[in-house]
Amino acid sequence: MPVRKFRSIEEMDSPLWHTPGDPVLYKAPRRVWGLAHRMLQLHFPPGVHKHRTIEGMNAMQEAWDDANFTAYHERRQRELAELEGRS
Repeated sequence: MPVRKFRSIEEMDSPLWHTPGDPVLYKAPRRVWGLAHRMLQLHFPPGVHKHRTIEGMNAMQEAWDDANFTAYHERRQRELAELEGRS
């Protein structure tokens, strides 16, 4: 987020809002969603998963988290290797 500097209090009253429909309003969410999609790409097995205990549910969620982190780490390593190969 940019830092705004003011020389007087009157400058602080300037509106930061955009009019509805302004294309600038669509850029921020698009950038955030694009970044999240590129970075995370989470995968959860489809379907309903029932558990007998909270511990079983937590164990399965931790396994999914570990698998997602491992996939992210491997994907990141491949991307870095490709970038190093190009330079």
